[in-house]
Amino acid sequence: MEGLTTLTGLLRKAAGDFPSRRAISVPGRLELTHARLHQLVDAAAARLAAAGVRPGEVVALAFPNTVELVIVFLAVLRARAVAAPLNPAYTRDEFVFYLSDSESKLLLTNAEGNAAAEAAAAQLGIPRAAVSLRDSSGLLELTLPGEETAVEGAAPVAGRVNDSSDVALFLHTSGTTSRPKGVPLTQLNLAASVTNIRSVYRLSESDSTVIVLPLFHVHGLVAALLSSLVAGASVTLPAAGRFSASTFWADMLASGATWYTAVPTIHQILLDRHASRPEPSYPKLRFIRSCSASLAPAILEHLEAAFGAPVLEAYAMTEAAHQMASNPLPEDRPRKPGAVGRPTGLEMAILDEEGARRPPGVPGEVCIRGPNVTRGYKNNPEANKAAFAFGWFHTGDVGFLDTDGYLHLVGRIKELINRGGEKISPIEVDAVLLEHSDIAQAVAFGVPDDKYGEEINCAVVPREDAEIDEADVVRHCRKNLAAFKVPKRVFITDSLPKTATGKIQRRMVAEFFVPPAKAPRAGA
Repeated sequence: MEGLTTLTGLLRKAAGDFPSRRAISVPGRLELTHARLHQLVDAAAARLAAAGVRPGEVVALAFPNTVELVIVFLAVLRARAVAAPLNPAYTRDEFVFYLSDSESKLLLTNAEGNAAAEAAAAQLGIPRAAVSLRDSSGLLELTLPGEETAVEGAAPVAGRVNDSSDVALFLHTSGTTSRPKGVPLTQLNLAASVTNIRSVYRLSESDSTVIVLPLFHVHGLVAALLSSLVAGASVTLPAAGRFSASTFWADMLASGATWYTAVPTIHQILLDRHASRPEPSYPKLRFIRSCSASLAPAILEHLEAAFGAPVLEAYAMTEAAHQMASNPLPEDRPRKPGAVGRPTGLEMAILDEEGARRPPGVPGEVCIRGPNVTRGYKNNPEANKAAFAFGWFHTGDVGFLDTDGYLHLVGRIKELINRGGEKISPIEVDAVLLEHSDIAQAVAFGVPDDKYGEEINCAVVPREDAEIDEADVVRHCRKNLAAFKVPKRVFITDSLPKTATGKIQRRMVAEFFVPPAKAPRAGA
């Protein structure tokens, strides 16, 4: 069955409904309509099938954010294979882990190649092919090992009918507390997720966005790219192949952008730039979306004031094919700063340790079920048993639903700070720190303590030209937090360690500022 229960079916429908509308643009390089994108994807899928890629096989993709990645990603899915997009900045050892863990049968890169990925593939005996699109009128060139020249699609893929149960995407969790786990997502998972996202933000063919997040991560891939394409909307990929604060607003204006989605780190970069070098004019946006890490209410207010658009915070994870909850558009319902919104297209419950539902206002584990949720981690029965207890998927997050059905997150179960039996939410402490006018970024974390078991510390990045010391920060916290929640040590720094997707992970920050011998064990 293809229809509207597969991502490929939704994309085919969009190409039929909006053939001449712009789908993708790369400033100064090319533009593709939805019909042209569909043709390129079908031809590349035929090429992959002719090259021996079989249904169900994993194809690894190591690319910057380029049009070649978009086409080849969709072509792998169309050929009923499984796409495994990887961070092109990984080291050789990291590529060895991800290529072998995903059981990849082929590595695709752009024409320039990727030395670390190719070395890892060679070590594992995985063939590599280079991909390039010279201009919008030609076909995608796919040069396979041992071939002198590119051959345009041979075997048609008409015989390969995409099924809703086909695994389409293979990603790994970001591994905040343990070795990354493999997450297979099906055509149905992706179709359900993009349908939910399109619905809550009312995305239509008249929308346009600039993609600032890497496409090897669900936030950029599902929320920005795929949800736009199924709506007949358009996306712009920065010419540099990655986010650039200096070209972002020019690209947004040139493409007639109506919204963008980003992690708080990128929102903060744009705010800092606005404060030091404001643009002559900003586009009129319908909304700004924030996801993948907690957005402090103070930052949300700064964003709305600076860019004149409602900021909608959402909640997502890889295992849910991205979005689980979001604040609604202002015309639908109120948005609540500090809350991550209402469930979008899935069931959500707050459960206690025995699997019983918690009443509104009472924290417990956030659990979900719905068609966008993965069927389970790859080759990991132990993790699956814990993750799917009581018939729900357990997110590992603590939160509560208010009486209006909005979700408020308290923190990761494994990141809550247990100080002498008092559980402290690091998200709450972050939010207070970020209310200080001289603090640009902040993160609270737990460290081992002989007396209390755990004690609270924090690291802060001052705003440009601001003078701030530890006593200042502690004074501010004492005014706004109960005494036991006030950080006992403050690290003032120029930058915070971040993951490849711009997330600030508490474990990484704790290990960076507190010597490993004293840092809490992963998962503590």
